[in-house]
Amino acid sequence: MIYEVRVYSANPGRLPSLLHLFDHHVLKIWRRLRIAQVGFWTVLAGDGSNDLHCCISWDSLGDREVRWAAFEADPEWQRVRAEANKDGPILANIDVVFLKPTSFSALK
Repeated sequence: MIYEVRVYSANPGRLPSLLHLFDHHVLKIWRRLRIAQVGFWTVLAGDGSNDLHCCISWDSLGDREVRWAAFEADPEWQRVRAEANKDGPILANIDVVFLKPTSFSALK
């Protein structure tokens, strides 16, 4: 198992739109495509008040490549992304890292 941690940095004032997009659209598409989220977090204290942190689990990098390509090509995702950005881009940046659990990690 590998984990992908994504930090979505919303443009000022656009975090509510980003949260709505995930809550009402993205997760439905991910469930259909069998993309497994571990969790989502917003910043309670510290830097990054416009950030949404997301963790996704994958069987392998190959599994991720196939499923993520299907997500990016999904007509419903393309439609809702365009609609969400009609008043200007929601996102300023996305940072992505892939993590491998250690032998002593609670998550394997």
